[in-house]
Amino acid sequence: MEKENQSIVTTFVLMGIPHAPELDIVLFGIFLVIYVLTLVGNLLILLVIKVDSHLRTPMYYFLANLSFIDMWFSTVTVPKILMGLLSPDGGAISFHSCMSQFYFFHFLGSTECFLYTVMSYDRYLAITHPLHYVTMMSGKTCALFTGSTWLSGSIHSAVQTILTFHLPYCGPNQIQHYFCDAPPILKLACADTSVNEMVIFVNIGIVASGCFFLIFLSYMSIVHAILKIRTAKGRKKAFQTCASHCIVVLCFFGPCVFIYLRPGSKDAVDGIVAVFYTVLTPVLNPLVYTLRNKEVKTALLKLQNRGIIAQGK
Repeated sequence: MEKENQSIVTTFVLMGIPHAPELDIVLFGIFLVIYVLTLVGNLLILLVIKVDSHLRTPMYYFLANLSFIDMWFSTVTVPKILMGLLSPDGGAISFHSCMSQFYFFHFLGSTECFLYTVMSYDRYLAITHPLHYVTMMSGKTCALFTGSTWLSGSIHSAVQTILTFHLPYCGPNQIQHYFCDAPPILKLACADTSVNEMVIFVNIGIVASGCFFLIFLSYMSIVHAILKIRTAKGRKKAFQTCASHCIVVLCFFGPCVFIYLRPGSKDAVDGIVAVFYTVLTPVLNPLVYTLRNKEVKTALLKLQNRGIIAQGK
């Protein structure tokens, strides 16, 4: 009888990022600017890679995939943050919309996780096997790697979504977060969530840690190879090529490991930490890869000159 009297939750309420109410407008402006920069920056990278034949290499093929993911990854969470900051009921989200946000967040996030690993392997081959790099990282191989990351991300997310939303939700509906994610949602379930928390630990935390470990091994091998380069100029160029990747990898994986290896955590700080990989990393990618990459900057200048010439005609 007790279960029959329990009401089923049809709407959740996202409580947002912990902040003082008087900061709503300020935070709205900050997140809006970041979101616009994310979309414009990643779209620009996609455009440059498409129109410049010199950038049709495996490295930029993976970078284009990363930019595409980042645009949508940011779109999954940031618009809802903006809505929550604008109106009192902006945090309301239906059960099915929450489930969709959950799926696409983990789908795009895990795909990006796997893609970073592939990109580190690409850099490893480029620096340690330069003579065989073209044949080892052929167009077919690149497509296979990319397809595998998208497929793996989809399967990973489907498992998480099914395990999380098959649970009964009949009590409180306030999610102490700014998007629908596993740890805060499981706290609202009217059932034992120990199995789900273990799956989070294994399927998210270990995957993120495993990818990070593989990336770490790749870069240790890269550093070892770079140190063997005789000329200082050659070593500097090789380090600069990899520095961009390392910066965004640390910003993405650090917060992920912190949050998902602590599935039972009730810290409000988790929501603030999540901002690093959900909001900041997608805007960092175009900034870091363009500002630290001469080839991309040259391609951007060419694109700008084409635009000026076209206007002149």
